[in-house]
Amino acid sequence: MLDRPFDPDTRIVAKTAAEAIIERECDICVVGSGASGASAAIEAARAGRSVILVDGLPTLGGQAVNSIIGMFCGLYTSGQGGRQLTHGIADEILHDLGASGDLHVTQGGVMKVAMYNEVALGRWVERTAVGAGVVPLTGAIIRHVHRDGRRVIALDIATRFGDVRIKATGFVDATGDAALTWDAGFDCQVHKNGQIYGSQMLIIEGFDEANLPAREDVSQRLWDKGGDYGLMRRDGFSARYPGRNVAMVNMTHIETPLDPFDAAEKQIDGKEQADRTLAFLRAEYPDAYGKASVRAYGLPGVRQTRWIVGTHHLTTDEVREATRFDDAIARCAWPLEQHHNREGYVWEVFPDDHIHTVPLRSLLVAGADNVVAVGRCIDADSAALSSVRVMGPCIAMGAAAAHALDLAGSGSVHQLDLASLKQRIRHNIED
Repeated sequence: MLDRPFDPDTRIVAKTAAEAIIERECDICVVGSGASGASAAIEAARAGRSVILVDGLPTLGGQAVNSIIGMFCGLYTSGQGGRQLTHGIADEILHDLGASGDLHVTQGGVMKVAMYNEVALGRWVERTAVGAGVVPLTGAIIRHVHRDGRRVIALDIATRFGDVRIKATGFVDATGDAALTWDAGFDCQVHKNGQIYGSQMLIIEGFDEANLPAREDVSQRLWDKGGDYGLMRRDGFSARYPGRNVAMVNMTHIETPLDPFDAAEKQIDGKEQADRTLAFLRAEYPDAYGKASVRAYGLPGVRQTRWIVGTHHLTTDEVREATRFDDAIARCAWPLEQHHNREGYVWEVFPDDHIHTVPLRSLLVAGADNVVAVGRCIDADSAALSSVRVMGPCIAMGAAAAHALDLAGSGSVHQLDLASLKQRIRHNIED
C-alpha cells in the first residue's frame, strides 16, 4: 500500500502495454514547416483543403526561423533594383514584417535581399497557418510510412505525448532530407563522395556600429588569418540588422551527416566554430567587436544531405542556360552557391537579365502518385540545387505542391491538367 495522503486534485496514471494510437485524417499532410512547407500548408488550406502541418521541432518555421538565417534570398532578379520573382505568401511577409519594422529590403552586393527578424517571422508563420485553418503537429518524427502501391496512405508519427497516425489523400515532403520519401521506400539520392557543408549561424550583440570594418576587409583577413584561430571556413560575413544592435555572423562550415550520433556531435562542433569566429572578430577588430558577445546560436543550417529521385533531374547547364520549362512552377536568379569544400564556397553570379526556372517534374517523386517534394530535397544536381534551394523559389515550390495535390485529388500528380496549375500559380511564373 502507498503511504500518501488523499489529493482530490490529482489521479494516478500508468502507461498501458498497448496505448491506442491517436488517429487524424486530412486532405493534405505537409511534413516540414520551413519556407516551402509553410507555403504549401497555407496555400492548400486557403484552397479549401483540410491540412495538417507536421514538424520535428517544437515550433513552426523550420530553418528560416530556427537556424536564424535572417535573409530572404532568391526573391529578386540580379543586379541593382532587382524585381520580385516570387509572390504568394512572400508578398504578405514582405508587407506585414515590413510594416512592423521587422524586415528591410537591401542590396546585398550584386543581389537584392530582405533581412528579417527571425522571431517576428516565426510568429507570422504560426499566426498565418493557424488563421488559415492549418492544424499543427510539432515535436513529431515519422516512425513509419504506410503505402498502397504508388500511394502513401498514412504516416505513423512519434511524439513525446504518444503516437499519432495521420491519414491523408496527398503528402508534401518538405523535410529537407527527403525523410518522408525515404521512409516510404521510394528511391532517393545521396552524394557518392564528400558532402555539402552547412553553416552554424551566430547572432552577436554589443558591438560598436561606428567602427564596423568593410565586408571586403573582413573577408580578406579571414582568409589570411583564419587559420590562426582554428577556423575551418575562410570566408563569410557579418551582417548588421538595420535598427537593431545585433548582427548575423556566417563564417562556419559544419558537416551535416545523416547518422544520428554524428549529427549530434557536429552540431556541438558548429558552436565551437562559431565561438572561434567571435574570437577572431574580437581580436582582429577590437574597436568594433572587442565587447561583442553571443546573443543566440541558431540550429545547424543544413544545405543538402539526401534528396528525391524525381521525373526530371535539374542540371547546372539548365540553370546556366536560363531554361524556361513548359512545366515551370518557380523562377529564380540566385547565383550558383556551392559549399562543397571546407575553406569556402564557389559563387557564380548571373547577368541581370538571367532567370532560370524549376520544373514541376523535379518535385514529383518518381514512384509516387500523391507525394510532392519541395525545398532542398527536389531532384537536381548539387550545383543546380544550390541556386534554387533558397527561400524565394522554395515559397513558390510550396505553392505549386499545394495546388498540384489539390488538382490531383485522389488521382496522380503525374497526370495533372498543367494549364490549370499554371493558371493558379501564374504570379510565380509570369511578370
